Amino acid sequence: MINIEMLRGICLVRKIEFIFHAFERMRERKIPSNMIFNTIMSGEIIKQYEDDKPFPSVLIFNKDTNNPFHVVVSTDGESIYIITAYYPSSSEWESDFKTRKERN
Repeated sequence: MINIEMLRGICLVRKIEFIFHAFERMRERKIPSNMIFNTIMSGEIIKQYEDDKPFPSVLIFNKDTNNPFHVVVSTDGESIYIITAYYPSSSEWESDFKTRKERN
């Protein structure tokens, strides 16, 4: 299980890699890379994806910004791999932006 303290330690030594998909989405959504760093350092893990390959991943919610923000990251314990980043939509997430709405 990934914990936020481990991710913060890795983040502090700047062992962060952006997969191509994340880089493309950040460019499309005009997300600066410092938002990723800030989200890891001040956000909270709201979902674990323990079966993801090649490494487990987590969804991190940043509550310290004016706009809710999500980052999905994976780790091998030594580096953080940024998978994607986005501003969650109120049509898909409850008002806390931590709980995905039920699909009918």
